[in-house]
Amino acid sequence: MKTYYLKRSCLWVIGIAAAFSCLADENASEQLFSAKEIVNNAIIKFEQTQNEHWSYSISRYENEEGNITSSIEQYSPQSSEPWLLKQMNGEQPTNRQIKKFAKTKHVKIDKNKEGSNIRLKLRELINQDSLTIVSANDKHIVMAFNVNFKKLGKDSIGKLQGELSYQKEKQFIEKISIWNNAEFSPMFTANITDLAITFTFLEINGAVLTKKNAMKMKGSFAYFTEINETSVDDFSAYVYQGK
Repeated sequence: MKTYYLKRSCLWVIGIAAAFSCLADENASEQLFSAKEIVNNAIIKFEQTQNEHWSYSISRYENEEGNITSSIEQYSPQSSEPWLLKQMNGEQPTNRQIKKFAKTKHVKIDKNKEGSNIRLKLRELINQDSLTIVSANDKHIVMAFNVNFKKLGKDSIGKLQGELSYQKEKQFIEKISIWNNAEFSPMFTANITDLAITFTFLEINGAVLTKKNAMKMKGSFAYFTEINETSVDDFSAYVYQGK
């Protein structure tokens, strides 16, 4: 008789555990679905922001194998010449540098059919089907995802991973981090061993704007030339210029 009741007790405990497990799985599934939905809405919010209606400054820094350059640029959408070079390597730019800068910007604008600002395409970068929740608290949800970055070539597929931080209060993606988990070749004879890219954003009156882009990359080119590059673009002084 004792054995019978013991078996019944065990079955009861197993049944309760299974029920709780199913409930936990269901809650986790619902939480993930909700998280994916808010990330999609955040991407839409970013896509709907009209960058061309904002003036701002960009402070750029690059270090390519010890060759350091820096600049400060100003974008003013209502000006006859929207882009202006304010500073080059810590000094006032020469007329030659200003003309070269303007020419380069015009070439980029002509190639970019969507306007004067090249937009980061989050929908292409973030594989939303692969999103998983890493952590969550009262202020942020952190999610991991597979990366699809066409600019880095087909060989990078499956060798890059990403993470995003969603800010709950203002409902936008505050930070995106991307890094490689294996060596890859973005182009012929180039090999990247270490890559780390970070995009950070800020929210102003419903608009989601770029705050900082940073990249660190190491590898080799043509088997003998070392790649060791760091670049940082800081965006500031946003002022709305739209109607």
